Amino acid sequence: MPIYAYRCSSCGHENDHMQKLADAPLTECPSCHADTYQKKITAAGFQLKGTGWYATDFKGGTSGSSAASSSESAPACPGGSCACH
Repeated sequence: MPIYAYRCSSCGHENDHMQKLADAPLTECPSCHADTYQKKITAAGFQLKGTGWYATDFKGGTSGSSAASSSESAPACPGGSCACH
């Protein structure tokens, strides 16, 4: 379930709420009980981990050389007949 950040425009109360995508947005502030509680627009909260492209290809501003070396050092597939390399 996604976590949404909310802020009350009346009292300034801020809080995060876990809601289903199908749930209606909250409107009543839990602090002052005014109907001015609104979702804030926030950055996506995910992080890539492992040895993916973000860490080897573009980090540091070099182009081309890192991409070739990362594909050469990748382990072979068990079947050896896939198109992932």
